[in-house]
Amino acid sequence: MEIKELTKAEEEVMQVLWRLKKAFIKEILEKFDEPKPAYSTVSTIIRILLEKGFVNYRVYGRTYQYFPVISKDDYRKSQMSSFVKDYFSNSYQKMVSFFAREDSITIKDMEAIMEMMKKEQKEKI
Repeated sequence: MEIKELTKAEEEVMQVLWRLKKAFIKEILEKFDEPKPAYSTVSTIIRILLEKGFVNYRVYGRTYQYFPVISKDDYRKSQMSSFVKDYFSNSYQKMVSFFAREDSITIKDMEAIMEMMKKEQKEKI
């Protein structure tokens, strides 16, 4: 299943839902910094997220409690894969090379990344 990309506003709401695990719109609004979006704005975004398959809900009387259907980790993986495919010809090597050329990553950073990768590979076995 392909995971659709979120707009900035949709992603902000999802970030809150991922943190809270489940919430009513009022609880989502409480987590936004000032100036907070309007209740109707968050409600509209939630409806869009329902249509995109990111959230679902439970009904409690006349209120709805929303919860994520797609995990933050699954969304992150999908977006990183798309990013690497679209901007680096589906090559993580080209991506790392780009950051090295831009002085965004040092040799020390690369060594730390290699150690993390080795550790992750060992844990998979």
